[in-house]
Amino acid sequence: MPDPGPIGPVSAVPAATEQVYDELRRAADACFRGQPADHTLEPTALVNEAYIRLAKREDGFSDRSHFFAVAVTAMRQILVDHARRRAAAKRGGGWRRVTLSGAVVPGASREVDLLDLEQALTKLSELDERKARVIELRFYGGLTIDEVAALLEVSAITVNRDWWTARAWLQRELTQATAP
Repeated sequence: MPDPGPIGPVSAVPAATEQVYDELRRAADACFRGQPADHTLEPTALVNEAYIRLAKREDGFSDRSHFFAVAVTAMRQILVDHARRRAAAKRGGGWRRVTLSGAVVPGASREVDLLDLEQALTKLSELDERKARVIELRFYGGLTIDEVAALLEVSAITVNRDWWTARAWLQRELTQATAP
């Protein structure tokens, strides 16, 4: 992914969005993998909502990678906010559940509450911010190990190690969250 250079504040967001729209769409598709077909938020709506949030930013983006990283975080926040609204509307019943494949949590083929996942990721970011970013970029952004390494400016070996460690940690946390 060649870097087109700095991306300025709000006025440059439309150009940046055009440059990375396909990548944003791929990230949005990754967010919806494993979710029920009746999900009320569509990938295109997720990309559009992320665009609106990015356009409101007053500071610019240092480069295309920075823009994409901020966009993935915005999409994660949008999905979590959406799950919270749905849960509140149902007064605690029918929490939004997503299926985590073995790609995120080894051996997981069960549904996991998106809000439990968010809580676990928040806790992980307090312990190790880079490992939480790796999970966020891989799960919510659909990025490869090499893409995450380039974005975080670390080696692919480091990202792979963080990926495996963070997934094991998440599995333990999510298991404890669902234990009676």
